Amino acid sequence: MSERTTAAEEKRRVILDAAVRVFARKGFHASRVGDIAEEAGVAHGLLYHYFSSKDEVLETIFSEHWTALLDRIHAVEASGDPPVRQLRGIVRSMFHGWRSDPDVVRVVIREIARSAEIGQRVGELVKPIGAIRRIFERGQAEGHFRRDLDADTAAVIVYGAIDELLTGWVLGRIPGEEEDVANAEHHIVEVLAAGLSASAEQLGEPRHADIPT
Repeated sequence: MSERTTAAEEKRRVILDAAVRVFARKGFHASRVGDIAEEAGVAHGLLYHYFSSKDEVLETIFSEHWTALLDRIHAVEASGDPPVRQLRGIVRSMFHGWRSDPDVVRVVIREIARSAEIGQRVGELVKPIGAIRRIFERGQAEGHFRRDLDADTAAVIVYGAIDELLTGWVLGRIPGEEEDVANAEHHIVEVLAAGLSASAEQLGEPRHADIPT
């Protein structure tokens, strides 16, 4: 890239990083474009050179975060590792954002989930569940995971556990320090692996539909 292009990209990044801090601190709706410009140390009008509105700034934050997350998940799924190790990789991938830039996760969870456009993002938001389902189905086919469990339901349960922890950290309901994240990562995989293991199938309770009436 030319020096001019590089400088423009760096300035754009400064504005986005400033917006993340402002949105995380004040909330999206209480934040003004002027707050972002002041945090970034740029002229108010310069922000409009890179973004048409505050909404576009938020959309860009979400898009960059979610694209990076899906890239990490795709790398895990394509790795060919044993299914349990892949599940561990999925959990680690989804916790990566909290470890590396918790303010971005705060903004995504607090603001995106409450936005009017959430319905338009459903296709993107369920992609991690699809990856987990495919890993689970592969584990079933290879005899690692019990075959009496529904892959779609199992994937939603795995994703739900991850999402609930992230939400708890964001809202301050539960501690979210590095030690807590590492502990959660370990327990999610160990608890799920024990329940999903093919060796646990014979110990499982009959499904509701199979219970005699």
